[in-house]
Amino acid sequence: MRSTRRGVIKAVVAVAPVVLSGAKVAFAESEAAEIQRNANEALHQLYADYPRGAELGRKAVGVLVFPKIVKAGFIFGGQGGKGVLTVRDKTRQYYSIAAASFGLQAGVQWFSYALFFMDEKALKFLDNSDGWSVGTDPNVAIIDKGAGAQVDSSTLSHDVIAIPFGQKGLMAGLTLQGSKITTYKPG
Repeated sequence: MRSTRRGVIKAVVAVAPVVLSGAKVAFAESEAAEIQRNANEALHQLYADYPRGAELGRKAVGVLVFPKIVKAGFIFGGQGGKGVLTVRDKTRQYYSIAAASFGLQAGVQWFSYALFFMDEKALKFLDNSDGWSVGTDPNVAIIDKGAGAQVDSSTLSHDVIAIPFGQKGLMAGLTLQGSKITTYKPG
């Protein structure tokens, strides 16, 4: 009886790392698939609601979509989310975005962001930076689609064009300034 228990325990101990590593890989793959699916849905919604966004998508060399950024605060605040960079319709990398703030603020909201990289130089900057603080190079133009902003030659002269969309909740201000974008590995 004792040797049977020892044999079972040894078998469980031997098999557990394999099972657990498989579960970890499955979780990472499902998280990556979820980020990708949510980003595709968010981008599709942006293009449906704002056709000029689709025009930018056709001209961009890469699109980084954060399908859900949550922003919350009461005097101290923060925001964060996960997204995916797509280049020529292929997933290139996953990213996270985070920012902290202090000041007169109260509330919670969530929204989506699409960043259109208009040239290879801007895309290379993102690839080579160890965490990109938005507001430093490359040059970013933010289009507030609710304000009837135009996509014109002066807008297209920017390296990166950012569009916030799908806002829900109550909190003023959707800014990228001061946000840090870093690579993220799902799972």
